[in-house]
Amino acid sequence: MNAEKKRLAFFERYLTLWVFLCMIVGVAAGKLLPDMTAALSRLEFGQGSQVNVPIGVLLWLMIYPMMLKVDFSALGGIARRPKGLMVTLFVNWLVKPFSMALLAWVFMQNVFAAWIDPETARSYTAGLIILAAAPCTAMVFVWSYLTDGDPAYTLVQVAVNDLIMLVAFAPIVMFLCGVANVVVPAKVLITSVVVFIVIPLAAGWLTRTVLLKSHGLAWFDEKFLPKFHPVMIGALLLTLVLIFAFQAENLTTRWFAVVLIAVPILIQVYFNSSITYGLMRWFKVPHNVASPGALIGASNFFELAVAVAITLFGPSSGAALACVVGVLVEVPVMLSVCNVCNRTRHWFAEGPKATG
Repeated sequence: MNAEKKRLAFFERYLTLWVFLCMIVGVAAGKLLPDMTAALSRLEFGQGSQVNVPIGVLLWLMIYPMMLKVDFSALGGIARRPKGLMVTLFVNWLVKPFSMALLAWVFMQNVFAAWIDPETARSYTAGLIILAAAPCTAMVFVWSYLTDGDPAYTLVQVAVNDLIMLVAFAPIVMFLCGVANVVVPAKVLITSVVVFIVIPLAAGWLTRTVLLKSHGLAWFDEKFLPKFHPVMIGALLLTLVLIFAFQAENLTTRWFAVVLIAVPILIQVYFNSSITYGLMRWFKVPHNVASPGALIGASNFFELAVAVAITLFGPSSGAALACVVGVLVEVPVMLSVCNVCNRTRHWFAEGPKATG
């Protein structure tokens, strides 16, 4: 366990450097190897799923170690600890979309009005709202892993959010964007749930069951699980490289628009993670529930958001670009939030008084 903590501390200590290097490598690959990058970006889990195969595989490598930690016998006890789940749902569905709508209106249509024409500003606003209305699914397991989150509780938080998303996403987008014909791509939702939850969960359960029977819990926790930490870190860095490679053209040709759009996204990430984290502490929720909850409240289901923006406004629209900027911003920024959560672990009681 000490070795794992040292590796994680080293990674976090130079986090800015890793992200910067990944951006350089990714953008260089996108510009110097455009055909290969385009071919990789077109690989999807089924036509129209919007779930990229290389990124999906890398995410799977990050999610699988988290699923190995899920103790199914602990799932039933979550109903007796509802505070963390309630805070997460409150921020995700009653705060996040509306705060983003306000931020988008303030910045896109007022503060940045001198640099953005009104029509483009409205398109960016719509994209930002779509982005915020879709809570994150896949990457939450990665953030939870990096902050030593409770894997069983994280799984329930994600699953409940996915169920609510099926019925609440379209009405919220319709209301905030004024778009009457919102189409939620069912294939994107279904494929993402299967790829990022069902498959790794089943694989993790099978692996855990077999190895606990053959080697015992101590060997599993102390010898087997730590081996996945460098795999998870490597997959995370490669994911960053691919994201920057896929968006190299936008980063180099529409960089000023990317910077402007990133401003409300950055504020939204830190605002929502802070309010969730603060509420978790106020309600005496343990840190291993509070940190994943704060990260769920700040991150976005960008595959769904991009698909909806393209469906409604077209692939070259300002709305689609706004969702793409969300992809670019999310990973490095969320890693910084993970770092803050790890450094403030002492704010939370982990003993019997913690009732999350």
